[in-house]
Formats: sequence, C-alpha cells, structure tokens
Amino acid sequence: MNDKSYNVLFICTGNSARSILAEGILNEMGRGRFKAYSAGSHPKGSVHPLSLKTLAAHRIPTGGFHSKSWEEFAQPGAPVMDFVFTVCDQAAGEVCPVWPGQPVSAHWGQPDPAAVEGNEEAQERAFRAAFVTMKRRIELMLALPLDKLDRLAIQQEVRAIGAPAREVA
Repeated sequence: MNDKSYNVLFICTGNSARSILAEGILNEMGRGRFKAYSAGSHPKGSVHPLSLKTLAAHRIPTGGFHSKSWEEFAQPGAPVMDFVFTVCDQAAGEVCPVWPGQPVSAHWGQPDPAAVEGNEEAQERAFRAAFVTMKRRIELMLALPLDKLDRLAIQQEVRAIGAPAREVA
C-alpha cells in the first residue's frame, strides 16, 4: 500500500454503537490519512444516544452519523474500501457483500455496550469501555507503517490488533 488516503468500513449488526464509535474515532485521529465509514448488516435505523454522548465527551464531532446498511458500500459508485473491520461477533459470522477492491479485513470484536442492562451509570461505563478499546486498536493501526508493509503483512498486523489477548501460563 502506498502513501495515500485509506477508506475504512466498520461493520456491526445494528450500526448504532460500536461501529459508530469506531467511525468517529478514526475520522478524528486519522484525519487526512483515513476516511472512516460504518454500516450494519441489519441496521437499527438510529444511532444509540450514548454513542453520540461518548464521542462528544471525547471532543469528537457527532454530526452526520446515521444507522445504515452495509449494502450501501457494495453498490456501484460507493467509496472503494481499503479496510473492512467487523466489530461484533454476530456480523463477523454473517455472509458479507463482496467488497470492490478486495479490502484488507479483520475482526475487532468487542461486547455490545448497547446490550448492557442496568442503570444509566452502568450503560455509560459500557460505552466508555467500548470507546477505550476501539481507540486503542485504532491507535495501533495508525502506528503501522502501511507504506512499508506488503498486503499480507498488513493483513496479519490488523488481525493481530483485534485478536484476544493470550493468557500467560
């Protein structure tokens, strides 16, 4: 991959929480180098309010987010993706559309903060945890020397970023 701007698609089932957080974080941190998008296999139709509240708490712009289908990005004329990341286990197991350009893909699964039950504090804590995890993964990706790695090495690196931590005996 050369020195260019990269398109990245984050996929989740509902496109209301994790994928929205990832889109916002990467667009803020990767400005000029990356353009992030998000979509869902079965979009909920609205963005979870705590997704926007969490992004705003970290001074990330919240305008323009909406829950949309991944089919939008498989249509003619859609931006060609360089990377596609699934951020929930359910979406990782689904049959994805064929993405033009054969993007590098990886699974960066994490628990769904929108599924947390309990009081508002517990829900906000879950969204903060999802934000921190996704931000760390994006920081690791942004640190990769993409212009110096071949496609296979990039594939291995981005998969390792999302891999569960190994237990040490």
